[in-house]
Amino acid sequence: MVELECIPLGAGHADEGICLLVRMGPYRVLLDCGLKDSDLKALLASVDSGQGSPTKLPADFVLCTHAHPDHAQGLLALHQAFPALPIYVSEVTTHLLPLNWPEVDFSKVPLFCQALPWRSPMELGDGLTVELLPVGHLPGAAAFLLTYTPELKGGRSYSLLYTGDFFLSNSRLVEGLPLGEFRQYSPDVLILEGTFGTARHPHRRSQENQLAERIIQALSQGMSVMLPVPVLGPGQELLMLLRSHHTFTGKDLDIWVDEPIAAGCDAYLAILPHLPTSVQNFAQHQPLFWDQRVRPRVRRLDPAHRSTVSQSPCVVLVGKTVDPKEYLHPSRPWLVLLPQRSVPAQTPSASAFEPLADPLDRITHQFQPQIQAGQLQVETYLLAQHCDGPGTTQLIHNLRPQHVVFVHGSPTYLADLTGLDELNNRYHLHRPAPGTQVELPIGEGLLQQPSPTPETSYEGELSELGTVMTISLPEAIAGDPRWQNFADTGLIEARWQGEELVLRGLSQRELLFEPVAPQTSMPTDLKGCARCQHYRGFRCWNPASALFELKVPPEGYCPEFEPFMNPD
Repeated sequence: MVELECIPLGAGHADEGICLLVRMGPYRVLLDCGLKDSDLKALLASVDSGQGSPTKLPADFVLCTHAHPDHAQGLLALHQAFPALPIYVSEVTTHLLPLNWPEVDFSKVPLFCQALPWRSPMELGDGLTVELLPVGHLPGAAAFLLTYTPELKGGRSYSLLYTGDFFLSNSRLVEGLPLGEFRQYSPDVLILEGTFGTARHPHRRSQENQLAERIIQALSQGMSVMLPVPVLGPGQELLMLLRSHHTFTGKDLDIWVDEPIAAGCDAYLAILPHLPTSVQNFAQHQPLFWDQRVRPRVRRLDPAHRSTVSQSPCVVLVGKTVDPKEYLHPSRPWLVLLPQRSVPAQTPSASAFEPLADPLDRITHQFQPQIQAGQLQVETYLLAQHCDGPGTTQLIHNLRPQHVVFVHGSPTYLADLTGLDELNNRYHLHRPAPGTQVELPIGEGLLQQPSPTPETSYEGELSELGTVMTISLPEAIAGDPRWQNFADTGLIEARWQGEELVLRGLSQRELLFEPVAPQTSMPTDLKGCARCQHYRGFRCWNPASALFELKVPPEGYCPEFEPFMNPD
């Protein structure tokens, strides 16, 4: 056993930032610092000497995964309180971090973070190394692989991988997490986000196409479209989508970008050499963002002109806390598109990193007169920046850690993940509350690691034929050994689980103990197998039938149908 533990100072629940204190051997490492001022003051007070000024460092090192506020907004105050505390980030993150503190002039104040290279282990202290790995989600976003080797001769090395936010899919401006590259690592402990819990999302391109179609539809109806977004990430992704999607190519359309979204775009232009090759190639032929020559035109929005931009249909990217009243124009209706929540409805508010600072119900209530007058319409869309449930479990199965610690998400969604049998049967799962110490003992005999079972998904078709719904799946699904049990009787049970329809095969054991025989629920005039005298045990026992000895559903039918004999 070795000494390894994690204490979430902020676990990313609801509107809480992320800040994790990890102890590996003699070292204390702070992973991210997205704490708000009040929470950070409590952290600093915990290391105060009692003399009125902090003298003990809260950690030996600080590692920040990326520049989103819920991971980085507390770094400046932390540095000001402890100037000697080393803070490490990726090179791209050093360019994006200043957007968290627009009031600070970093041209006069040097940035306080040290940049680390990608995929190159660096020694932080005796026996402790760190390696940065790209994880998608945002330019410069990194996972940290910490490895500690005890000084004792023959001591076993152990490692911890912290992903921060990650995304397997490629987006418009960021390449996804390279899963094949991660397979070479086998960390003992994996700390990762569970933002979307077990939810399943459509393919990223499908999400983009649906959003593009809705925007085009609104514009064709004479509406202007407003997209409230945060400073970094979704705003630039949406702008690039509008610039490069075939639906908008050559369209006579003005796209206005309000401050501070425009400042985030300028920061992206400064890191252009670090963006994907396809984006760099695009920028060689036309400006990445600001362009009044090529349609659709992209322009900065002067705050003084907010009320006049909608004289003709347009698209406006605004700050997530903007008041839509500043843009309303009597002669032009607006469609406000808000991102779908990544937290359950009962959670008080979305997390700090999420674009939806103003929940849908609050906006619809606040602007009810405008909505009733037809001036404003509010809808939601999905353009995920985080992995869904299958993506999260896929990463876990590829890394095969002994311990999995879930943070950053609604406690309800995290509970869904820790409740998955496919994870419970293989790993030690944790979803700690803020301030809860989690011990992570490592040992050869602690947990037997079975070989991971590859996950396979199957695409099918849904058709509606009168009163019957038919789901067709490819033949390949029958090659899975689980199919025999699923299709044992040919009958299934369907139930809703959130927005998903879950199918379950009914076994013969369940059917034998049905309180009501299937025949009694069939219409008396239906000539189906359920009312045939040769139908027993969900099989046909009529030697003259082509279905002889085969499993058939109760509603099946063949020309050899013979009804039950009436004893009267």
